[in-house]
Amino acid sequence: QVQLVESGGGLVHTGDSLKLSCVVSGQTLTSYAMAWFRQAPGKEREFVAAISWGLINTVYSDSVTGRFTIARDNAKNTVYLQMDKLKPEDTAVYYCAGTRFGAADRESRMYVDWGQGTQVSVSS
Repeated sequence: QVQLVESGGGLVHTGDSLKLSCVVSGQTLTSYAMAWFRQAPGKEREFVAAISWGLINTVYSDSVTGRFTIARDNAKNTVYLQMDKLKPEDTAVYYCAGTRFGAADRESRMYVDWGQGTQVSVSS
């Protein structure tokens, strides 16, 4: 059984940085595409960033390009989301998601496994 566990969320101020982690168990990360999504109160879940398996390809939403970086450490079976220059509109619950042999896809329906989420709050 695949499990994804996020950590690293918290309350920060505008302009600060946070690094989220997603530890994967029950699945080798080398054959696993992963992504981060987020959901703010009263809004639909939205794509943030994704990273493919194999040859590393990354994609980002327009709202986080240049501020967020997704990366993977296959030896630790962990995917990270480095978030810099945070803004109040980044406030949301952040979820990691994964699927075997997937591309770096923006569509949530392409991901089979999901974590429980970690809260990120950015004050102005």
